[in-house]
Amino acid sequence: MQIKFSKMHGLGNDFMVVDTVTQKVFFSTDLIKRLGDRHFGVGFDQLLLIEPPYNPDFDFHYRIFNQDGSEVQMCGNGARCFARYVLDHGLCAKREIKVSTMANELTLKVEDDGEVVVNMGVPVFEPAKIPCTFAQEQTHYQVKLDPEKSGGISELTVGAVSMGNPHMVTLVDDVDTCAIATLGPLLERHETFPEKVNVGFMQVLSRSEVKLRVFERGCGETMACGTGACAAAVVGMTQGLLDAKVKVHLPGGTLSISWQGKGKPVLMKGPATHVYEGVINV
Repeated sequence: MQIKFSKMHGLGNDFMVVDTVTQKVFFSTDLIKRLGDRHFGVGFDQLLLIEPPYNPDFDFHYRIFNQDGSEVQMCGNGARCFARYVLDHGLCAKREIKVSTMANELTLKVEDDGEVVVNMGVPVFEPAKIPCTFAQEQTHYQVKLDPEKSGGISELTVGAVSMGNPHMVTLVDDVDTCAIATLGPLLERHETFPEKVNVGFMQVLSRSEVKLRVFERGCGETMACGTGACAAAVVGMTQGLLDAKVKVHLPGGTLSISWQGKGKPVLMKGPATHVYEGVINV
């Protein structure tokens, strides 16, 4: 089987993008793992599939797979690359594109400057829908840890929200020195989150600016995470730390996030970069 693909990235969060509208391709879990390997395959954080719409009200359907082969509900950086791909490859002539995902609906708008604004939908705070096992919705939760495994930390204060996928956000004094390599894997698989969780480590610089690192479930730490940036901004806003528009600085670059409060959608703006076109025989 021959697969045509594009390699793209959003602030260093990198993707193998495959058009299944014009070519027939089947991806097994084993094949995704092999293609995702950075030494023996294409190498990526996520595989993005562009599919024909499942519903005539949409332009496309959007599927996301982590490099471990697991399918996930949402990827914000990938959504921006999705929009650039379908426009640049002539699959769609519109600059405002409506797509469905496993979790929700997205509207993607390619701006004149080439950056993409994504309507990420309304954040979900109800614990059962995130999902997590906290008894009731709060702005702050306490998560217990084993001090022997966490470097002496027995408890963390976190915020929790779903941006189409589950996120936990904790405040740190300095993202450059926080123990993400130790805490990330422990929190990703914490028993409180039955479907695992993306973990954000956020440093507040001002009411309109934060630094963020994200340990993504199924991937580990990535250069950038769009849903993670949205989750961090939303958690910071609900906790009274941030204003309605925030610059989120990730290792790979900066995203602009805006949110007008509960019941309103989160808007994310950032770049989408094409790296190369490829063909691989599998």
